Amino acid sequence: MDGIFKEIKKLADVPSYSKHDRFVQGIINAIDEKIIGKDEILPSVNKLIKELGFSRETIIKGYKDLISRGIVESKNRHGYFVGNGNTDQTLKVALIMYNLDTFEEQFYRNFRHELGQNVHLNTYFHHGDIEIFETILSQIRGKYGMYVVAPIPHIKTRELLEAIPRNKLLMFDRFEKLDGDFNHITQEFGRSSYEVFSKLATKIKQFDEFIFYHSADSLDPEEIVRSFKKFLVDFDVKGRIISEYKPGSVEKGKVYFTLDNFALWQIMRDAKSKKLKPGKDLGVLSHNDEPAKEIIGITTFSADFSNMGTMAGHAILNKEKIQLTVPMILFERLSL
Repeated sequence: MDGIFKEIKKLADVPSYSKHDRFVQGIINAIDEKIIGKDEILPSVNKLIKELGFSRETIIKGYKDLISRGIVESKNRHGYFVGNGNTDQTLKVALIMYNLDTFEEQFYRNFRHELGQNVHLNTYFHHGDIEIFETILSQIRGKYGMYVVAPIPHIKTRELLEAIPRNKLLMFDRFEKLDGDFNHITQEFGRSSYEVFSKLATKIKQFDEFIFYHSADSLDPEEIVRSFKKFLVDFDVKGRIISEYKPGSVEKGKVYFTLDNFALWQIMRDAKSKKLKPGKDLGVLSHNDEPAKEIIGITTFSADFSNMGTMAGHAILNKEKIQLTVPMILFERLSL
């Protein structure tokens, strides 16, 4: 019994957990850690009240929650027992993404396919808004067997993620440093971006100027910005950062780089209207590959989101440890 109490008390350090959350997740963690197994009796309501200081209502509500999930059974006059011991018997997965851009859809499709139909998947979108992110996590905590999260680069993100038990977390897309051991399949933007710029240096230097459209208010990885600035210095390339693309401002002799698809398509549209040929009259470079960019012939560099989705689903289904930084792939096409 002491081991069960210990697992519940551990969660007192998670600021966003209510007493109900701590009780339910603590019992689940005790089962997962083999502290208690199938058909073994759980602590009585009175003993839990005495040991934890929780109210009777909290304990009974917590047990009812566990019973509804099939994790705990109640035997009349004999107390509460561990059910089949499989806390993931009907695994529920929460996928928290930025939005459903084409490249993120590639992740979702492969992730959904790899999980199969027996896994219950709910998808949430935070759109890079920390308040939405916080609200989502607050509403779904303790309700899922796994949380697959694309974190936001924000000062509050770490605190919010700390509320998710490490064995229930799989971080993807961007990396947020947390204490302890946790699963992740994430990108690295700094070194990878610099290597891409370096490989393209000869082509970029054929043009007059290298322009990066980036707003300080955007969610563009800051590592890419630093790599861009370093590249300009190291390779003696004339370039600058402009906060946004103004329609109609495309010019011959420039290389345009943007992470914003809306700006990208506007640049391509303006180039066509001015009869400027990408790859000859001007250069175009984009981040995050997708089928439309391949068909049109836009040079991109990107992580393989489809493979990320497959690996994430496989790791969850097989309860495998995965801590992987995926490489950036350069796709050289006609636009540069």
